[in-house]
Amino acid sequence: MNIDDFPTLKAFRVTVDNNHVAEICMSRPEAINSMNSDFWRELPLIIQALDRQGAARVIILSSTGKHFTAGMDLSILKDIGSDPTIEPAYRAESQRHLLFGLQAAFNILDTARMPVISAIQGACIGGGVDMICATDMRFCTSNAYFTIKETALGITADVGTLQRIQNLMPSGLARELAYSSRNMGAQEASDCGFVNAVYDTEEEMHLAVKALATSIAKHSPMAVYGSKAMLNYSRDHSVQESLNHMATWQAGMLQQSDIHEAMAAAIEKREPIFKNLPPLPSVTK
Repeated sequence: MNIDDFPTLKAFRVTVDNNHVAEICMSRPEAINSMNSDFWRELPLIIQALDRQGAARVIILSSTGKHFTAGMDLSILKDIGSDPTIEPAYRAESQRHLLFGLQAAFNILDTARMPVISAIQGACIGGGVDMICATDMRFCTSNAYFTIKETALGITADVGTLQRIQNLMPSGLARELAYSSRNMGAQEASDCGFVNAVYDTEEEMHLAVKALATSIAKHSPMAVYGSKAMLNYSRDHSVQESLNHMATWQAGMLQQSDIHEAMAAAIEKREPIFKNLPPLPSVTK
């Protein structure tokens, strides 16, 4: 998929403004933005297209309608393992690879070169929590609530929540939410640090998130990318390993031209002008 293909999307609406801020908006409010097959196919292709072409410096992930998302459309899973004619090990291996594919759709939010910001209103349930846990920041309205719903459905959450959420809130609270499937309201989510801020209305939230995204997009895209890459690496490694990786990164990735532009802009009292991230090389001709 290329950016020119975005108007044909079924589950999303995507825009990129003049400040290089992209908004990926779930656009199935009549289905409470449930994650159907179109969702799982399109989301990674959208992120790949924006990243591959260096078309955005920040991504906002949002939705239309009263609720952010009802989570996984269970039709995705209903037939898995149900064919008794298939040998059990083969059924299990098929299900395992299906889950790898679902996980990859959210992993790409974590590995994209630009920050991804979630803007959440109303319900964020099940797969929605999996998804926003893979974003860099989360903002919500005062009527938002978050539910790790899988346990109540007889399922263990399997697309990223349990692997990421303990980095985003105290472990005891994460376990309570996962075991009980209770709703966590916006204020509690703010108090524990899961969300950055809570707003009274969607309009206030979107204005604030857009302003933040625009301010980030003004900085060197390479410096922002480096910050995301180093924060992610440090999350998964020791301090000493992370310092070593930082030194190696900086030795190869320090952008002298961006430093000079930032200094010149400060002296001249103007906004700096930076190049976008370069397009990623393609393995096909």
